[in-house]
Amino acid sequence: MKELDERLSIISKACDDKKAFDVKILDISKLSSIGDYFVIASGNSTTQVVAIADEVEEKMVKSGFELLQKEGQNSARWVLLDFGDIIVHVFHKEDRKFYNLERLWADSHKIEM
Repeated sequence: MKELDERLSIISKACDDKKAFDVKILDISKLSSIGDYFVIASGNSTTQVVAIADEVEEKMVKSGFELLQKEGQNSARWVLLDFGDIIVHVFHKEDRKFYNLERLWADSHKIEM
């Protein structure tokens, strides 16, 4: 649990460092086998979305955690970073409203950092 808390803290801080807003952590471990946690964050522009995703990746890799998959970097509307049991979604604010992952995963437990 300590390592999990450390990883979630690194991700949250990286999002905060790049001024991401409406950062949410959802525990989906009892709902899906694709991962245990979603971290969802928003940016106001494609430039900010890329900056947030890059910061999360950089901080996690520097801390010794492996990035398994990265998707959406080219369009920069929805960047997904897969760290195994933690999946980070960085959305452009308009796309986040459209896809509304929080509604889709409404049965998940919200984690406060």
